[in-house]
Amino acid sequence: MRRGEAARPAEGGPSPEALRLEGVRKVYGPEENRVVALDGVTLALPAGSFTAVMGPSGSGKSTLLQCAAGLDLPSAGRVFVDGAELAGRGEAALTRFRRRRIGFVFQQFNLLPTLTVLENTTLPLRLAGRRVDRDAARGVLARVGLGDRLGHLPAELSGGQQQRVAIARALVARPPLLFADEPTGALDTRSARDVLALLQEAVRADGRTVVMVTHDPVAAAHADAVLYLADGRIVGRQSAPTAETVAARLTHLADEVARQRTEVA
Repeated sequence: MRRGEAARPAEGGPSPEALRLEGVRKVYGPEENRVVALDGVTLALPAGSFTAVMGPSGSGKSTLLQCAAGLDLPSAGRVFVDGAELAGRGEAALTRFRRRRIGFVFQQFNLLPTLTVLENTTLPLRLAGRRVDRDAARGVLARVGLGDRLGHLPAELSGGQQQRVAIARALVARPPLLFADEPTGALDTRSARDVLALLQEAVRADGRTVVMVTHDPVAAAHADAVLYLADGRIVGRQSAPTAETVAARLTHLADEVARQRTEVA
């Protein structure tokens, strides 16, 4: 493999890397008042992994997710999803790519209020012009505990149930990569635990790759590893996290960032 080239799929097989970023930089604003949200981020995540992304406010977590998912274009650097580079695609082609290979779960459930649970779940397939397998969609909804709620509207569901619909919607298209941005932020403790268990199952049972932005050490402890960001850079990685070790690392990181910013000022 040539230097700087992302890992490519073996013949007939999936890419060993679900996500790769090479020197990704994202800058907002004019030169005299620019904000560097990402500052040369390089990472590689293997297929079938669950990674949490954490850091102080303003560290670049959401920007990292948006650039990695193709929702925003980096100012510099390269992004590969499932071995395919995102750059060089028109907006229509990029949209088609995301619909085939990327799923999204957000803190705000983004369900259409006039559609039923089943209709919300199959909406991405209809938008992509793909055949809707209603039996398969019912199976996914049964797995997330909503097999008896197919005809309900979002307003008739609890917050935890709505988030489970959002997860089912993300899974029904069978994307290899799933991004979750604060997926438990609006949920109570029990609902949050159920949602995190579903994300774990997507990794363990289905071989999906999950990248989750969160501020919650308990949520991060469900991941295989945690990436820590500060001022747009990756400043650490932690394997086999626990809520206690994550909380301690975040406290130390916040103190260090505050100290450095005070010194600069």
